[in-house]
Amino acid sequence: MTINQQLARLCGGTIADEDYVGYFLNEHGEELVFAQSHGDKSGRLWHSDMDWQMYRVGDHSIRVGGVMEGVITVGDLIVDQAEATWLSSCLAASRHLRRPVRR
Repeated sequence: MTINQQLARLCGGTIADEDYVGYFLNEHGEELVFAQSHGDKSGRLWHSDMDWQMYRVGDHSIRVGGVMEGVITVGDLIVDQAEATWLSSCLAASRHLRRPVRR
């Protein structure tokens, strides 16, 4: 079983072997999984504290202070600084995969 298959089983999502994948365990024991497929305009984020609900994320998804001063959000999800830093790194590392597929 590949790491991508193990993470797909963990979060209940669909993750292909060729996807870019990131995993994060925060200080509270909560797990986050990020996956980006080639050619998709956004990545997918799952958070164990949100019952593994999937969130679509892209280069401009991380917001600071939109809801309340100093609060970091990704869509409707509130994240802490470490989670936002990790997600930002995942988005940067997978940016080239969000470009349209040339055929």
